[in-house]
Amino acid sequence: MIGAGPGVWALHAPTLRAMADDYRIVHVADAGGGRAERIGRTLDARWSGAAQGLLADPAVEIVAICTPPGTHAALILAAVAAGKRAIFCEKPLATTTEELDAVLGVCAANDVVLVVGTNHLFDPAWDRVKQHLDSSRARVLSVSSTLALAPNDRYHALVAGTVPAALPPARPPIDLSDPIMSAAIVRQLLIGLAIHDLPLVRDLLPELESVEYARGVAPIGYDVGIRAGGALARLSAVMLPAGADTRWRFTIVTTHDRVEIDFPPPFVHVGSAEVRVRDEAGRVTRFPVVDEDGYQAEWRSLAEILRGHRPMEYDELEADARFAIALADAAADVVRKGTAP
Repeated sequence: MIGAGPGVWALHAPTLRAMADDYRIVHVADAGGGRAERIGRTLDARWSGAAQGLLADPAVEIVAICTPPGTHAALILAAVAAGKRAIFCEKPLATTTEELDAVLGVCAANDVVLVVGTNHLFDPAWDRVKQHLDSSRARVLSVSSTLALAPNDRYHALVAGTVPAALPPARPPIDLSDPIMSAAIVRQLLIGLAIHDLPLVRDLLPELESVEYARGVAPIGYDVGIRAGGALARLSAVMLPAGADTRWRFTIVTTHDRVEIDFPPPFVHVGSAEVRVRDEAGRVTRFPVVDEDGYQAEWRSLAEILRGHRPMEYDELEADARFAIALADAAADVVRKGTAP
């Protein structure tokens, strides 16, 4: 595990401990003031203050990269150079097309298994929704991803039994009226937050045609409208300093019905997403929630690829990443130019 933040402690560590037939955490690396040591001692694993020590450890076969997005590409390249056989990378895979080309080229050339932690894409509920859409042969008219994100510490504490961290040092005030600052924030949030749902959007609407509007949302968030695959999609999110629990809804409107998917808050294991389908007559069908969630399914997928039970699809990873980067770049450009909705 490269990275030992609260998300690792609340999410990946318990997930892997529950999959002891497939995985064992043997080394944790993090530069964050003793965090790797604290987790390492708890898990009976070695620890390092930097990634180099972990990558040099011959007991490490699989590297999990759970660090800020801007570090992902360089750490993937370093893991491949160290001869590791598989990599689990938190989303996003890369933040630029140059990084993406380098990462996929090296992994494919060295036959390294690569899985990106897009947990909504791996959620079993999404497979059932896709089956429903395929069987109904309905045409998708619109898609929306609507997110109100409560502080993550709320869920770190709930899962890991930790005390919520103190507030970080004050940053310069965010001025969304500044088009340069607002564009940078919107791009960063699309790459780092909307990325949860962008593979789902691309699943339904594979060709990005245009960004119709884009703006930053106070206190910090985004509202972006796109045209893709002959339909419309709206991506909106706001990060709240306090208040209600996280709400994460993905909605699909088709020529036949309306599908609503409510994903669980981050960092908690409460089973798959909840799905409701409302047909033209107003009848509502609810899909049963299953015990496995997307976090568990993504790690199971990695094990299945390593066993040869599932193919390694670099082209799908590439298509998802290119879609996200192109959208983030185009939305930032709209914000920067001040194009009115």
